[in-house]
Amino acid sequence: MLINYQTGTFFDEMIQSNGQPKNHYQWFYQLVEEFSEQELKEKHETAQLNFLRQGITFTVYNHTGGTERTMPFDFVPIIIPEEQWNKVEKGIKQRMEALNLFLEDIYHDQEIVEAGIIPRDLIENNPYYYHKQVGGVKIPLNNHIFLAGVDLIRDEHGDYRVLEDNLRNPSGMSYVFQNRYVMRQVYPELFYQHSIESLEHQLSELHNAVTSHVPLNADPDKKPTAVLLTPGMYNSAYYDHVFLAQQMGIELVEGRDLIVKDDVVYMKTIRGLKRVDIIYRRIDDDFLDPEAFRPDSALGVVGLLSAYKKGNVSILNGIGNGVADDKAMYVYVPEMIRFYLDEEPILPNVETYFLSDPEKLDYVLDHLDELVVKNVGASGGYDMLIGPQSTEEERVEFRRKIIEKPSQYIAQPTIKLSRAPAYQDGRFYPCHVDLRVFVMNGRYTNVLPGGLSRVALKEGSLVVNSSQGGGGKDTWILTEGGQSNA
Repeated sequence: MLINYQTGTFFDEMIQSNGQPKNHYQWFYQLVEEFSEQELKEKHETAQLNFLRQGITFTVYNHTGGTERTMPFDFVPIIIPEEQWNKVEKGIKQRMEALNLFLEDIYHDQEIVEAGIIPRDLIENNPYYYHKQVGGVKIPLNNHIFLAGVDLIRDEHGDYRVLEDNLRNPSGMSYVFQNRYVMRQVYPELFYQHSIESLEHQLSELHNAVTSHVPLNADPDKKPTAVLLTPGMYNSAYYDHVFLAQQMGIELVEGRDLIVKDDVVYMKTIRGLKRVDIIYRRIDDDFLDPEAFRPDSALGVVGLLSAYKKGNVSILNGIGNGVADDKAMYVYVPEMIRFYLDEEPILPNVETYFLSDPEKLDYVLDHLDELVVKNVGASGGYDMLIGPQSTEEERVEFRRKIIEKPSQYIAQPTIKLSRAPAYQDGRFYPCHVDLRVFVMNGRYTNVLPGGLSRVALKEGSLVVNSSQGGGGKDTWILTEGGQSNA
């Protein structure tokens, strides 16, 4: 398995610097060594076919249109010992609590702005800030973040750092369950005699988190009705929407299936109209209600915002969450933790430069070949420059864009992303990985054990996003044996 495998100067999830597996991977390594080359190839092909048969796809958009693809899957899991995971879980919960308090604060009293911690213009000029629409609105449980997807990386020392907070419509949760299902089908040997944290009850936890957001004016004598609102089958994450709705046992609806009458939302059914209390929406804010946001939206529901403001329906995640997961606001999350919780952050950020600062701007323009530059409003690996892997032509283009609108970009040092072995094309080789951790918030906070490990399957690439050629791995929280020497 490890012939010609080089860890280099990167932190490796599985392999020590002496070329031997870490303690908590030892048993996995020994099992894999028992497979013949032919068995590995057959298992790998069976795993990919499993995804294809189940229709587990996403859409990649480019200048020629959309292309439907299956998520490339790699069978070498990311294994995290329990004591390491406990720290991650604690740090994620701390971060979510502070971010939710921040959202509640800026749509009400704005104490953090009055205290001079966060610049007012960073909020008021934010394209995802909807104070006019939802300022002062009372929401169930005072909870703006029902589901978050927090992206973590490990640096060259093996320390976890937060790369991004996704608080609007985080996708990919369905792949966590499907990765585990495929692993159990194709590699059952790996699950014998080891306690790996189960995902069995996590979809029930998600359902409980959804249904705990009962709107203020719901009928107290009736069980609340929840739906998942999708933009439709042409959305890149449509499989995610279908899977989650089916597994939670709630209706999957499009905007045309809903209607608002007297500020109450109803779903059209063959038996007539049925009241809807909770909407888990996978539609961006701008498209939710053509009356309140974009008038050209064909995806939303006319009058939805009015029903929301009157406490007749809950919308998850909250409207206007984007102001908190903006790449510029990310810089201030450690300060939010100190301000709202009076605690030091457990999980640090990646160092980040604001390009609206003239001094930082000059530094970044002089060091474009060393840094990662990101558009604060983009996601999925789009409009991003990875300096060390860029061409002179790309740097010239980014220089032009930055000078034209410096406030639209941030820059970060090129982190030496941790690596792990991947098995593709009949061989093992090191690939960069990150981890999206899913957090469900209802009456309490629940962190899904493990999450979605994303892997840059193209050798040397730092971009793990599936839209940019990345794949997925199963993530195991090991609850017994194998002390970490990571």
